[in-house]
Amino acid sequence: MSALCVALALAGCQTSRTRYVGPLIARPANCVDIDFPIYFEAGSASVTREAERRIADASQRAIGCRVTGIDVMGLADAAGAPEANYLLSQRRAKAVAEALRQRGFTAVAPYEGAAGAINATSASGAERPLRRRADVSIHLAATTAPASH
Repeated sequence: MSALCVALALAGCQTSRTRYVGPLIARPANCVDIDFPIYFEAGSASVTREAERRIADASQRAIGCRVTGIDVMGLADAAGAPEANYLLSQRRAKAVAEALRQRGFTAVAPYEGAAGAINATSASGAERPLRRRADVSIHLAATTAPASH
């Protein structure tokens, strides 16, 4: 008898079932910041094919995201005059910013910084390797509306 009462009580609590077709948890957009270096030949501010590939990859990764900012910091090694290194790092930042614009990053104007040869040598005077570059940071945020970058 008690088993019958429990069964009747549970049957009264049953709710109708509807079939849910959508995802249980919305997948977050993969809109995380993208940071990468662009390397240059000695004394050059020309964007290489490898750099173009890196920018194209960043463009693909940014699809569906809102670009909130772009930072490009041009660097130079310690060879040569400080003024020339500063101007070279400026040209590198400008070249990368232009390559980003050509790849569709037009929603925000890139910040173009230049460091020249600052910190290109260690405290002991040794040259730091791989300073012929521009460091790129693309800041992304999720968006609910269709986005282009």
